[in-house]
Amino acid sequence: MARTNRNPLLKGLRGQIGKQLVFKQYGKKTVVSKFPDMSHVKASPKQKKIRKGFQKAVAYAQGINNDPVKKAVYAKKVKKGQTVFNYAISEFLRSKG
Repeated sequence: MARTNRNPLLKGLRGQIGKQLVFKQYGKKTVVSKFPDMSHVKASPKQKKIRKGFQKAVAYAQGINNDPVKKAVYAKKVKKGQTVFNYAISEFLRSKG
């Protein structure tokens, strides 16, 4: 893992390059690491249940985002700096808790 906080080329860089490198931000530092191999990780039953619930929340939010009428209604509810999509996901998860 490499770290840098003074390289202008990497400043603020986030994301991945193929399935090889990952760039992360921790405070003012950029960290470069290899892409994680999750092929041998087995999710627990609780993790599977939570992932399924989140999958339903994303589908719900996409439905709202794709409907202009519903999106306009939700746009009035969102706080500054928040998107309709994120608000819909949080609302779904709170209501299905």
